[in-house]
Amino acid sequence: MSVAEAPADCIVQHRVRVRGVVQGVGFRPWVWRLAQAHALRGWVRNDSDGVDMLLQGTPADMAVFARALRSEPPPLARIDDVCWTDAAPEPLRAEFVILESAQRSAARTAIGADSAVCPDCLAEMFDPAARRWRYAFSNCTHCGPRYTITRGIPYDRARTSMAAFPMCPACTAEYADPGDRRFHAEPIACPTCGPRLSWLDAHGHLQDCTDALQAVVAALRAGAIVAIKGLGGFHLACDARNGDAVQRLRQRKQREMKPFALMLANLHSIESLTLLDADARAQLQASTRPIVLLRKRGDVDALLPGVCDGMARLGVMLPYTPLHYLLFHEYAGRPAGSTWLDTFDSPALVMTSANPCGEPLVADNAEAVRRLGDIADALLVHDRAIVVRCDDSVLQHAGGQMQFIRRARGYVPRAIRLQADGPVVLAVGAHLKNTLCITRGDEAFISQHIGTLDNAATRAMFDEVAQHLLGLLQVQPVVLAHDLHPDFHSTRYAQALAARLAVPCIAVQHHHAHIAAVAAEHRHAGPLLGLALDGVGLGMDGGVWGGELLRIEGVHCERIDHLRALALPGGDRAAREPWRMAAAALAAMGHGDTIARRFAEQPHAPAVQRWLNSGATIPGTSSLGRWFDAAAGLLGVCAVMDFEAEAAMRLEALALRHGPARPWHDGYRITRDGLDLLPALQHLRGATDVAEAAARFHATLAAALVAWSLQAAQAHDLGVIALGGGCLLNTVLATTLRAQLTAHGLHVLEAQQVPPNDGGLSLGQAWVARQHPTSIH
Repeated sequence: MSVAEAPADCIVQHRVRVRGVVQGVGFRPWVWRLAQAHALRGWVRNDSDGVDMLLQGTPADMAVFARALRSEPPPLARIDDVCWTDAAPEPLRAEFVILESAQRSAARTAIGADSAVCPDCLAEMFDPAARRWRYAFSNCTHCGPRYTITRGIPYDRARTSMAAFPMCPACTAEYADPGDRRFHAEPIACPTCGPRLSWLDAHGHLQDCTDALQAVVAALRAGAIVAIKGLGGFHLACDARNGDAVQRLRQRKQREMKPFALMLANLHSIESLTLLDADARAQLQASTRPIVLLRKRGDVDALLPGVCDGMARLGVMLPYTPLHYLLFHEYAGRPAGSTWLDTFDSPALVMTSANPCGEPLVADNAEAVRRLGDIADALLVHDRAIVVRCDDSVLQHAGGQMQFIRRARGYVPRAIRLQADGPVVLAVGAHLKNTLCITRGDEAFISQHIGTLDNAATRAMFDEVAQHLLGLLQVQPVVLAHDLHPDFHSTRYAQALAARLAVPCIAVQHHHAHIAAVAAEHRHAGPLLGLALDGVGLGMDGGVWGGELLRIEGVHCERIDHLRALALPGGDRAAREPWRMAAAALAAMGHGDTIARRFAEQPHAPAVQRWLNSGATIPGTSSLGRWFDAAAGLLGVCAVMDFEAEAAMRLEALALRHGPARPWHDGYRITRDGLDLLPALQHLRGATDVAEAAARFHATLAAALVAWSLQAAQAHDLGVIALGGGCLLNTVLATTLRAQLTAHGLHVLEAQQVPPNDGGLSLGQAWVARQHPTSIH
């Protein structure tokens, strides 16, 4: 700001424009209080561009206000830009006021993400004398739903699902009082005028009970499975210490082995099950309230039978809605005050996404009865509509660094700042772990996790999310971007929309997009070396890639080298059955005649042996994911996977259990055919200590990738390396690669604001498309 030079006691006028996450976060009342404190007059209002204000006051008061505006915003606000201009002279106002929102032609602001209930609202909920005592929808400008209830901007109650609930006089008074923390809190509600809970049986019939919270806790204690409506959809909940209940949930949800996430009331209870450090504590307690994967304590599998057997980590989260807290409050016997929260020995509740058979998260009450009636014994619902589905976010810490596994509730639609302005791009991701990305100006907005686009329901959600996010941002794409694979639903969607809009449609190779996503979030403009490690992606040569060294500079991508290809006996089936990849490795080692005997429990093993030994041409892959599968198959860790990456996760768990290990010095070769890991697999053939073998395989793999990358960096004169792809979620591998590459002088870039897996691909696609010649006007 440049305050006009003037006598200290004269009155100057300025218009101030603030952009960022500044609506629905208590920004206007905070500005009002700040203006009052510094004797300023004028007004403040929301519009589609952010927050607009007129300030009238002395230069000295204006300067103090300007410093505070930047340094002391409300906790949920994020200021991206503040623009001061000299205002056209207006009559001096008597005071500073808050005006109604104004609609502008083009949106530049952003809606805040859903936020966990704040301490002030909790205190009211647990105060028997407060009017919101035990009310499951308490919120204020510092907490509560935002994204999942919002239909459009400016962010006003009329554009949210709370429009269906007229405010009572008491709420109206709070809403209209600039000194109240609920001033213009759009989801404001109370027991008199707000949403209400209902307790239904599995057929959707309303149950006659005096207290729905009491009923759900009684059901959970009795071993029932309960569907609970939350912020962005339903959870399926049961008592995690009840092995029978957990097993019934697995059977009904058709989820045989994939770990479940838990919700516990406090850190004290989480620490009894997991190892907690300061970073994990901070992340668990953040207003975003993600699921955090933490190392398990040794007795967890016995305490929580069937929850996460054989895995190194347990996914845990703290409550984030008033409803969640009230469930634990009921378990605790409804104590007054909030002090019980820190010391209460919490029950461990499975809180898994209610998405049967790989379909999207259930969000509507009638839909819940229809789709969850065969899974849940009862349903706890409410009458506030969920406008857009949004699953729980999941993250982990790898070597002291936060890493997203799934980015959704609490983070969406938080923008990622890009290096420069550019055209509006809609990038549609790939097939697995799908997300969308829309760019606007110098920002990229990544959608919530959508899922795998292999069924009609998920594809319908894909369409819903695209339309909702475009509408919320009030933009229309001038460029579409998609994966190189022609048969993905996302590819066909992008091509059809581009044709309808008559705009360019750009295909971006899968691994190029992985590395580009990392470059985008780090705002790296120059050339770099990309190490892309994942399960599968269509290559530029039509092959199945997944272990690649790439030289990338903007839209230009050169494949420098790749992992030695392993045969895929059975194609896609080999990606689900690690014993087949182990068989391919045995054949490559010259031990193909041992396959049928080694995998005698697999009925197709004799046929695979004959096929691999026949000399027939079998399509192969450079995928590191398949090398992990081969290692797990050879060690007998996982013959057939129940869920994606199960084999690699179990192998990592064994390596973590063992601890640091030495690499095999003869465990790899760098040849003209690529990086060959077959020597490492040779060591696994006769291994007797499975955990030690898994640890040494990880150490050898890291050493091989480091040596390979350093050789390429030197040959191509590159000092920056970006690591991308789903295999980077392996914390043993990622941590070792980061440390060793850095020690050898390379500047390492990693995914931090989006997942390294396919959940980040849309950002990379958008980054490439914005630099494509057809996008530059």
